[in-house]
Amino acid sequence: MYNTWEELTQACQECHKCGLCETRHNVVVGVGSKDAEVMFIGEGPGENEDLQGEPFVGRAGKLLDKMLTAVDLDRSKNIYIANIVKCRPPQNRDPKPEEQQMCIDWLRTQVKLMRPKIIVCLGRIAAGRIIKSDIKITREHGQWFEKGGIQMMAMLHPAAVLRDPRKKPEAFDDFLKLRDKINEICDHTY
Repeated sequence: MYNTWEELTQACQECHKCGLCETRHNVVVGVGSKDAEVMFIGEGPGENEDLQGEPFVGRAGKLLDKMLTAVDLDRSKNIYIANIVKCRPPQNRDPKPEEQQMCIDWLRTQVKLMRPKIIVCLGRIAAGRIIKSDIKITREHGQWFEKGGIQMMAMLHPAAVLRDPRKKPEAFDDFLKLRDKINEICDHTY
């Protein structure tokens, strides 16, 4: 177990637990405020994230940033963004269950160090791993779940919204629900 962000980051960057380390350019640990009350979790880095070493920096990340800004959230100020796996799966495929299993302790440590009040899972893979394994993302996004004293919500992945722009209004509605929950239970996010 790692007791500081520095220890965690160094160990994570040196990780060779699974085959994803063989093709990575960068380990994508996370970005944001380490004392944030709100943590966003995606499935894993894509090509842009792997090259830049930061989560959600491609087209999907730009859409995410726009929706965050609309509800007064900012990755550099009042939230933290991480992923289930810290290295890019080849061709941006879904991370395999065994890769998720090898990597999940890094995320657990991030949650333990941060102690967020709210976790937002971006997409089916993250929601299925964190909230419940049988989640139906198209039906259950925007709903609140409580787990281990943390409020959790699944949202549509920004990449899915880019593929089907008709989903934008319902995706944005989830951000409004998030803003309401932050106002209800958080002390220093806003």
